[in-house]
Amino acid sequence: MAAYPQNPLVEKTVINFDSIKDLTQEEAKAVDGLIVDELSSDVLLINQMGHYIVGSGGKRLRPMLLLLVAKALGKVNTNHLLLAAVIEFIHTATLLHDDVVDESQLRRGKESANAVWGNAASVLVGDYLYSSAFKMMVRTGNLRVMEILSSTTTAIAEGEVLQLLNCNNPETTEAKYLEVIARKTAILFSAATRLAAVVTDSEESLKIEDDLARYGQHLGIAFQLIDDALDYKATTDELGKNLGDDLAEGKPTLPLIYAIQNGTAQEAAIIVEAIQNGNRDAFNEVYAVVQKTEAIAYTEQCAAAEAQKAIDALAVLPASEYKEALIQLAQFSVQRSY
Repeated sequence: MAAYPQNPLVEKTVINFDSIKDLTQEEAKAVDGLIVDELSSDVLLINQMGHYIVGSGGKRLRPMLLLLVAKALGKVNTNHLLLAAVIEFIHTATLLHDDVVDESQLRRGKESANAVWGNAASVLVGDYLYSSAFKMMVRTGNLRVMEILSSTTTAIAEGEVLQLLNCNNPETTEAKYLEVIARKTAILFSAATRLAAVVTDSEESLKIEDDLARYGQHLGIAFQLIDDALDYKATTDELGKNLGDDLAEGKPTLPLIYAIQNGTAQEAAIIVEAIQNGNRDAFNEVYAVVQKTEAIAYTEQCAAAEAQKAIDALAVLPASEYKEALIQLAQFSVQRSY
């Protein structure tokens, strides 16, 4: 098991996510305008599906991260706006592909795109969004940007394949699980925060690029850990997807891995069978074991440790309301219910 501290340092303060979001409200409107413009296509289905999933809510966390870091470094320029849209396009493409692979029916509380239009259309429109993202990033004229984003999308694809290999495998270790979420989820957070420094017109920004990337990486891991805990804690309305989806997909997430290792042989057998067979009907039994072994508390503890590492990485930034917002985002990541 990973050596996480027993008493994480992340403060238990109540965070207002909307107040953080307000700090980039004007820039976010400009990014939304770019997204709408770039989704324009003479192929009707692309317009319909693109607007459906991009406009279906969500926290817009990754572009907001890029904008907050840019403001903490000085000011937002046109390349920051462009790359915030690129990051959202890449994220949206991964959602379209994920829902096909996972056969998901709900996304952000609405029918998933594949449930509405079918798997083939979802895959193809996801490909269109990826292609559009790369076409947009070329406009920065920055080879470093293209290097970062091409490496990021490669890592995401590798994470998806690793997750597929782990599905229905109850012998998946915590280390293998963490490798998946580092590549599949956290890498795009890291790319967003790194890119904010790369396209800021300052040599000092480039010197702290790696620290900002570490912030994004640890924050992304914290978010995914809490996402996986919420599958055994939140309501369907809060989560925006059906409870037990991870179990039905045979995904050995950290709460399940910990419960197998810390339950009785009989309790472990219940979870092993459910993972092997993707048995949603066993959810209540699995839930009982997860609760008894305090697997959710352990997962939250791990997330809090990752959030603290993210906060520590921000020491390179000067004091500002934007740095404080980035700190609060790390705190929010471990206390949220959606």
